[in-house]
Amino acid sequence: MSTPIDAGQLPETITSYLAAHQARDLEPALGHYFEDAVAVDDGHTYRGKREIRDWLARSSGEYTYMMELIAAERVNGDQYVTVHHLEGDFPGGVVDLRFRFTLRANQIAELIIEP
Repeated sequence: MSTPIDAGQLPETITSYLAAHQARDLEPALGHYFEDAVAVDDGHTYRGKREIRDWLARSSGEYTYMMELIAAERVNGDQYVTVHHLEGDFPGGVVDLRFRFTLRANQIAELIIEP
């Protein structure tokens, strides 16, 4: 069961990652992941920092969009969900995406992005 929280209650790791992700600042974003982290986006799974770096680099240049944090939830001690409203030049132009974070030792062990 998840509990809605204020964005200010998110762990620093998540807020810093989201800021770097939104700014398309690759190295600071990547620095929040464990070496063996897993990221899932658009039906693709990326394992380890090398694959995650390639995914972040590719996705940051593919489309132009604005991203706004509209909700946050704490699922349990190490899992959080953030919901983002995106508008841009990607197919469909508008979408709300859930970023499901699993943290380990204050770094991202897993990130799943889904509608």
